[in-house]
Amino acid sequence: MTLSTDLLTHELFPSTRVPVMLHGATDLQGFRQAARSLLARLVPPEQVSWHTTDAPVQDLFSTPDSAVAAANAEAFSEAPAVKVPAEFMALCESVILHRDPNRFGLLYRIFWRLAHEPGLRHDPLDPDRIQAAHLAQAVRRDLHKMKAFVRFRSVQDERFRAHPEDGPLHVAWFEPGHHIVEAVAPFFARRFTQMRWAILTPDRSVEWDCVSRRTALPPLAARQPFQPKPVAMNGQLRFGPGAKKSDAPPADAGEQLWLTYYQHTFNPARLKMKAMQKEMPHKYWHNLPEAALIGSLAAMANERTLRMVAQPATATHRRLPTRREALAPSVEK
Repeated sequence: MTLSTDLLTHELFPSTRVPVMLHGATDLQGFRQAARSLLARLVPPEQVSWHTTDAPVQDLFSTPDSAVAAANAEAFSEAPAVKVPAEFMALCESVILHRDPNRFGLLYRIFWRLAHEPGLRHDPLDPDRIQAAHLAQAVRRDLHKMKAFVRFRSVQDERFRAHPEDGPLHVAWFEPGHHIVEAVAPFFARRFTQMRWAILTPDRSVEWDCVSRRTALPPLAARQPFQPKPVAMNGQLRFGPGAKKSDAPPADAGEQLWLTYYQHTFNPARLKMKAMQKEMPHKYWHNLPEAALIGSLAAMANERTLRMVAQPATATHRRLPTRREALAPSVEK
């Protein structure tokens, strides 16, 4: 059954629901085309059921995934454009990354109401807008936490053994709360442009294939002192299916060095557990190497603080000039 047949069935039997199949959980372009086409055909939000190819829901009028996706693309390709506020498009870009299965229905309901209720754009206290804003805020927070809590481990893969100049592969395991891997990947590509890395998550994985092109240097006699070797870097982001935590590499020497640094820079006098747990929620701790040290460091924080206060002041080894010496004019010999 094609989508046009579903729409005809809806016109004859308004109580039936029109199924819409999107290409994946973050198919924003497909959602936009479908929403415009449904709005043009005056299909109200309560008569639409939204599905994705990665989690299809079968009902009376659903068809195989590939057939539904092809029917959607053909039916929605010529959907007329609809003017909406710019902030609504930004809202869609964030909300569609959320895991809430009802996010597409919520966005289409707001889209429908914006077309039929012009005053909605001036009502920030509308329940639908508030709900969408909460979803968008959760996605932004998840993006921020992923940027902060990803921990890479070095792997000497086959490419490193064949071309050591390209450097080892850095692999990280992370469990985001929402579908944010493709949205956050460009940040890591800019942040770690000159190294090869891969981030594994349960739903989606991404790899940055960094390729170095080293230009030829002039003869040694013609070089300037301390002239760095010119290197031009480029790369490509490649996305793949999800992985398991066991696919990530085990702890290495670099991680132990990081734990030693974290332990020695821990300041017990500035420990605020509630503030720390707010910025670093417990759900991220099992993937953070330093989280294993927090309990013992926090338990000894009060004792270490008292010892720091009880210690005598350290003597200054550098001799400070007196006021007369500081004001006296310098005499060159």
